[in-house]
Amino acid sequence: MDRRHFVRTTTATLGGLSFVGQPRFARAQPSGRDPIRVGLIGCGGRGTGAAVQALSTDQDVQLVAMADAFADNVESSYQTLTTLEDVDLTPRIDVPPERRYSGFDAYRQVIPQADVIILATPPGFRPMHFQAAVDAGKHVFMEKPVATDAPGVRSVLESAEKAKANRLNVVVGLQRHYQQIYREWVDRLHAGMIGDIVLGRVYWNSGGVWVRERQPGQTEMEYQMRNWYYFNWLCGDHIVEQHIHNIDVANWVLGGPPVRAQGQGGREVRNGIDHGEIYDHHFVEFTYDSGATVLSQCRHMPDCMDRVSEAFHGSNGSAPEPGRIVSSSGHALFEYDDEEDPNPYQVEHDELFAAVAAGRFEYADGENGAVATMTSILGRMATYSGRVVEWDEAMASELSLMPKRYAWDAPPPVLPDAHGRYAIPVPGSTRVL
Repeated sequence: MDRRHFVRTTTATLGGLSFVGQPRFARAQPSGRDPIRVGLIGCGGRGTGAAVQALSTDQDVQLVAMADAFADNVESSYQTLTTLEDVDLTPRIDVPPERRYSGFDAYRQVIPQADVIILATPPGFRPMHFQAAVDAGKHVFMEKPVATDAPGVRSVLESAEKAKANRLNVVVGLQRHYQQIYREWVDRLHAGMIGDIVLGRVYWNSGGVWVRERQPGQTEMEYQMRNWYYFNWLCGDHIVEQHIHNIDVANWVLGGPPVRAQGQGGREVRNGIDHGEIYDHHFVEFTYDSGATVLSQCRHMPDCMDRVSEAFHGSNGSAPEPGRIVSSSGHALFEYDDEEDPNPYQVEHDELFAAVAAGRFEYADGENGAVATMTSILGRMATYSGRVVEWDEAMASELSLMPKRYAWDAPPPVLPDAHGRYAIPVPGSTRVL
């Protein structure tokens, strides 16, 4: 799977709507069965939100099974879904206690019972869950990123190919592809409104996210699973888990992934005992086949400049922010001004479930999700190592971050020292390939 394969096979799918207008028929809900049955795997905040969006579509949808590694997450999610103040979803929820599962293998019990599977666990588990869902012939909504290492990306690519062969709709939660302001903005950039694109700037600079402290009696596996954002085998670092959105837009605009990356990063502010092994800042320079450069910033530091956005510069003008394009002289060429832009998190579910209900095969986001994930991993490889990393060598890496065994008493891939701290990547010595 070299870079040329990615460019050839993903350019048509980078917009998210892979097959709209082509009447291909998926293996949808079986004939005569009503409603569309949904299974939720991963019952944290994002999984619960995705379930709300799935149940809020115009289709006849019913949540029938739920699973998470932790039983309390399942119960908390169920309680949230059944007690929402602004909408009553209970008529669409039929998940008695016997269909609420927990444990590492709980996903296996959900998949056979549903027509559409929502995958929203920490991303390290995405490749195995996606493979199981596709092997069972299910449509899938899965959150980004879709893996945390190159072997996981390759697994997702294999499953994505199988999903397409079986006409199974797959939507990935890179919701900018389902947001009208981005669709119109990128269409105009592809049409050449600013000429040849020579430079991109993409940002996810924010104050950071939650931290979950170690609790008495936790095994090391449970602690890392609860505090999953700070361990690469589970999260991939925030350049992969969050900044993927902006990096994905760069790939979308430029028509494919970069050929190489180099960069730097480290830990300056977010350096507590519960901050695991990841960096709190990354700066990456991605080089694309066309010669264009994309400068990428992501940072988790409070009381600093916050920016989550993208910008592109071309030979005849620039696109300084989503929805805005200006000429070289500063004259406005395009201003998106639709204040009723629908919520893209809802749109991605609306479009997926409409396709499933109609028996149409329209969405094949799996490859694009893998490309965006691998580009983000490439950036992490560059910052952790301090060297120039080529796309093809990164994609071919056999370095797996995942555990050998999944159990509460099993050792995770990284362990703390006697002071409870984890080894931090050191440029010049950390192995990334």
